[in-house]
Amino acid sequence: MIGRITQMMTSQQTISELSQSLDTMDTTQEEISSGKAISQPSDNPYGASQVITLNGDLSSLTNYSSNITDATAWTSATDTSLTSIDNLVQRVQELTVAAASGTSSAADRSDSAQEVNQLIDSIKAEANTQYSGQYIFGGTGPATASTTTPPTIPPPYGTTTYNSATPPVPNPLGLNDGYSGNSGAVTRAIGPGSTVTVNTDLSQLLGGSSTSTGNLLAVLRNISADMSGTGTTSNLGTTDLSALQSNLNALGGMQANVGSTEDRLQLATTRISNLQISDTAALSNVQDVNMAQALTDYSNEQASYTAALKVGASIVQESLLNFLN
Repeated sequence: MIGRITQMMTSQQTISELSQSLDTMDTTQEEISSGKAISQPSDNPYGASQVITLNGDLSSLTNYSSNITDATAWTSATDTSLTSIDNLVQRVQELTVAAASGTSSAADRSDSAQEVNQLIDSIKAEANTQYSGQYIFGGTGPATASTTTPPTIPPPYGTTTYNSATPPVPNPLGLNDGYSGNSGAVTRAIGPGSTVTVNTDLSQLLGGSSTSTGNLLAVLRNISADMSGTGTTSNLGTTDLSALQSNLNALGGMQANVGSTEDRLQLATTRISNLQISDTAALSNVQDVNMAQALTDYSNEQASYTAALKVGASIVQESLLNFLN
């Protein structure tokens, strides 16, 4: 049996449909004002989960990018210091060749010895290079400190006095060439499951204690002694030059390793940048409003609502009888 359609039923249905149209307009207007297609999870549960995942990915990529920037600055400082040390050692080699020649006098060799001692101090200064308050050649530092501890027995590398209860045995010249850092690796995460070691164990080149014999500082000390006459002058053109060249070769290997690390960091920078662009685009596709489409939809919805108001006004017409009832 079909019931009678009353004027009240018609009015209620018309008002309900007008309210739905108004709600649709409000939703579209909110999207236009915020620029977001998802303002709460109920708007699009699956899309909301994608937004959370993509935001998490972008946050991780930002952290990796920050680590790469830090690692790049660290390796750049290392490369600069190693290059400076290489130049200083090259100068010592020039002085050694000159001192080994038959035309070199004792006074000339003595002057060269003084310059070598100054070059040694400069090499040690480079060994105490800091980046952002950290000693880049100190490893992970002593067990009681961090990489902010100098990589040698305090005071810094190459002082003439020891500051330790049990110092290593001094070299023949009585100078402190000891090293208080360690060979611990300083690493940075540059991607999921991917880390890179940014520090260089310079003690392998310079020497870890004052009793080192074949390392660079010991070789330079011997060269200085042989030049000044306290050592064996005839060693300058033989064992001294040979040992010096061996250390130069080792230094070149360290520089090559740092260069390889810098290349890897450059590739990681490009990869992370590409992933950030890709994830940002994906996030925009999920949560951002297509503004042109939204404006068109709002214009259509507004026109429809206006038309519905006019039609509703024609259909629902109150009479004096309605008010009397």
